[in-house]
Amino acid sequence: MLSSPPSAAPPAPPSPDEDFFSTASTSTSSDSKPPSPSPSASAAPIPQIPITWPDGGALTVSWVTNLMRAFDWASRAMPPAEFPSVLPVGVFDKLVLAASKILHKEPNCVTIDENSGLGPQSRVVVVGDVHGQLHDVLFLLRDAGFPADDRFFVFNGDYVDRGAWGLEVFLLLLAWKVLMPNRVYLLRGNHESKYCTSVYGFEKEVLTKYGESGKHVYRKCLGCFEGLPLASIIAGKVYTAHGGLFRGTVVTPSKRSKKKNRKVAHNPAVNSLILGSLEELAKARRSVLDPPWEGPNLIPGDILWSDPSMSPGLSPNTERGIGLLWGPDCTEEFLKKFNLKLIIRSHEGPDARDKRSDLEGMDVGYTIDHLVESGKLITLFSAPDYPQFQATEERFRNKGAYIILEPPHFDTAIFHSFEAVTPRPKVNPYYDFEDVIDSDEELDLVSMVPDSGVQLPTA
Repeated sequence: MLSSPPSAAPPAPPSPDEDFFSTASTSTSSDSKPPSPSPSASAAPIPQIPITWPDGGALTVSWVTNLMRAFDWASRAMPPAEFPSVLPVGVFDKLVLAASKILHKEPNCVTIDENSGLGPQSRVVVVGDVHGQLHDVLFLLRDAGFPADDRFFVFNGDYVDRGAWGLEVFLLLLAWKVLMPNRVYLLRGNHESKYCTSVYGFEKEVLTKYGESGKHVYRKCLGCFEGLPLASIIAGKVYTAHGGLFRGTVVTPSKRSKKKNRKVAHNPAVNSLILGSLEELAKARRSVLDPPWEGPNLIPGDILWSDPSMSPGLSPNTERGIGLLWGPDCTEEFLKKFNLKLIIRSHEGPDARDKRSDLEGMDVGYTIDHLVESGKLITLFSAPDYPQFQATEERFRNKGAYIILEPPHFDTAIFHSFEAVTPRPKVNPYYDFEDVIDSDEELDLVSMVPDSGVQLPTA
C-alpha cells in the first residue's frame, strides 16, 4: 500500500504564473533538482500591490498567484507593520467573507469521491501541519503542482502559530479555496483556536501587521476557523483529520430498560470509552472557538488533539489535557468498521516526537505508526526545520513531507519529503518561544477564556 516516490514523471514545467516560485526556493524533494541560491528581494519580480479585489468578486489563477508573489516579496522587503499596503483591510474582509461562506456550508467530514470530480486522471495531495512557514508552503505548492481540475488538495490543519507568516499562509490557502472550492479542502487543526493563537503567536502577529485594525482582523480569522471542517474521507478509503480518532457516546440503559429512558454518558469512565462513528462525527458541533474537554461536545476536541499510542485501547490524553490516546487495536477497529485502508493524521512535529519513546521521530516528515491487518496509520508533518524559532541550541532540522494519492484506489501513500527553504527572511517571533513549551503538552485549560464557549472545570 505504501511506496516510495517514483523517479519518473517529474513535475510539469511552470506556467508564467509559476516562474517566480521555481527560483524562490532552495527546498528539495525526492524528485527535485539540487538546491540553487535563493534570490534577494531586489532580484525577485515585484508583484502588483496593493492587492485589489477583482471586479465581480470572481478570483482567477493569476489573482491568487499574484497574492502568493506579493506575500513572498513583502516578507523579504517590507516590515510587518506595512502589511496593509500589500493587502488592505477591505480586501481581507472580502476574501475571508467569501471563504467563510463556503466553509461554513461544508459538513464536518467532507467527502472526496467521483461525485466530487475524482476520476481516473486525478491526484490527491495531502498536506500536514505548516505552522506559518510561508516559504515552505510556497515551495510545496510549486513542487506538488497547483490545485487544478485533476489535482485535489486536502490540508490537515495547523496553518498558523509559531511561524512568523501564519496570516499569509492562511489567507493564501483561503484564496485557493475560494478559487477552487471543490478541489481544495481546508480542515481544522488544534491551533485554529482562540486559546492556541493567543499563546503561540498568531494573535500578536495579526495585531502587529494590521495595527488599529488588528482586533477586527483577528476576530474575522477566528470566525473563519470555526467554519473549518474536521475531517475528510477520500475515495471511500482514506480518512484524514488533524489529530485523529474520537470517542463515541456511551449509552447506558436504565433499570427500566425502556428506550426513552436511556442515559447518555458524555464524560464516561475510562474503562467505558468507545470509538466514535462517522454518524456521530457528522452531528458534532464544530462552531466553537476552543473545543471543549468536557460536556456533550467532545468530538471536536478529540479529533483536533488526540494522538496514537502503541498501547492498546482508548485512554485520556493526560499529557495534553484534552483528547485521547488510541492504540493499534483502535486503528484496526476504525479501518475495518468503515472499510478504510489509511488514516492520515498530523499534529505531532519533531519536538513532540522527541518526547515520545514509543513512536518514531519526525525526521523525514512522516511516520507509519500503526501497521494492522486492515491498513495503516500515518502521521504527516509538512513544516521542515520546525519550529522556526527554537530555544534549544541544536535544531531538529527535520524534513517536511506531503502525500500523493493516485488512482485507481487512492489508498497508496506516495511520500514526498523536502527540506526547508533557506535562508528564511529575518523576522522577530510573535511569542516567547523560550518559555512556551514546544509540543503543546500540559494544555492550560484554565486560561481558555469564558466567552470561548468552553465550560471551565469547577471544584
